[in-house]
Amino acid sequence: MQRHSITLDHPTDWPGFRTAARALVQANVPPQAVDWRCQADAAEDLFAQKPHGHNALPPPAPGAPALRVPPDFVHLCEQLILHRDPARFALMYRLLWRMAQGGHEAEAARHDPLDADRMLAHHMVRAVRRDMHKMHAFVRFRPVVEPDGNTLHMAWFEPDHYITVANAGFFIRRFTQMRWAILTPDACARWDGQHLHAGPGAQRSDAPPPDAGEALWLTYYRHIFNPARLKLTMMKKEMPTRYWHNLPEAALITELAQTAHERSARMVEAEATVPRRRIAPPPPRSQPAAGAPLIPAPPRASPGTEGPTPPVSSATAAPAAATGRAAP
Repeated sequence: MQRHSITLDHPTDWPGFRTAARALVQANVPPQAVDWRCQADAAEDLFAQKPHGHNALPPPAPGAPALRVPPDFVHLCEQLILHRDPARFALMYRLLWRMAQGGHEAEAARHDPLDADRMLAHHMVRAVRRDMHKMHAFVRFRPVVEPDGNTLHMAWFEPDHYITVANAGFFIRRFTQMRWAILTPDACARWDGQHLHAGPGAQRSDAPPPDAGEALWLTYYRHIFNPARLKLTMMKKEMPTRYWHNLPEAALITELAQTAHERSARMVEAEATVPRRRIAPPPPRSQPAAGAPLIPAPPRASPGTEGPTPPVSSATAAPAAATGRAAP
């Protein structure tokens, strides 16, 4: 069995994977005969053969039918390719191959919720979505004044998967009028107010240091902390500790958690406080007399004060003359 080695341009090269997978399926190349990798992986592999130009794709088999897949499978693969597992390419091609074979295998790959490949694919997509949600919540921008005098808000984040560029749309919609840049080890995304620019990964030292605004944020966080509502287990579930080293407020969590029980006890033992300012209650509304209408009738004009009768237009008078009825 002839083996085929496909080298993609980058870890999220969806167009390259789609082109190669379509050609391989139409050439009847089984999944076990295809090796998938990225250029970065090939450069680190000492025993890998250097790719010569583009991938040498086999010609379609005689009489190969057109390949058609449901749109939800395409949408699934567009998110699945963002996962960091190197086996994601083989999984996507295996599902595609099974769909193209027809019969029971195709039905299972398309619709069976207990199919092993489908379950693994959906599990990986959920992990990608969860990582994107955490990025929405845990990105912290710091303002930096550039040489031209404009302010650029920069943030450093360490995602679990290749989501930086794919997740930039959320920040464009959220901060459309703000110029910002998000640096990650895999890729960087920068918004100049009109266009999104993607670049290679960065290092944590490229991110700006803390500023005065961050100190103000820590003061605010310390004051809104409620020791009586502290639930460390739930907090660590929603804000995993692996994100703490990039969150300014995480430096206060240990201190606030250690003193939470003592502060809660003092709050219980303290006497009730009286507000310094009382809001005066509104005056009572006057009740209508018995038998009086709830809604007063509109005032009537006094005799002799009626205004002049509005003139009747010719468009209104003509139908009235024709029918013999008075115009309204």
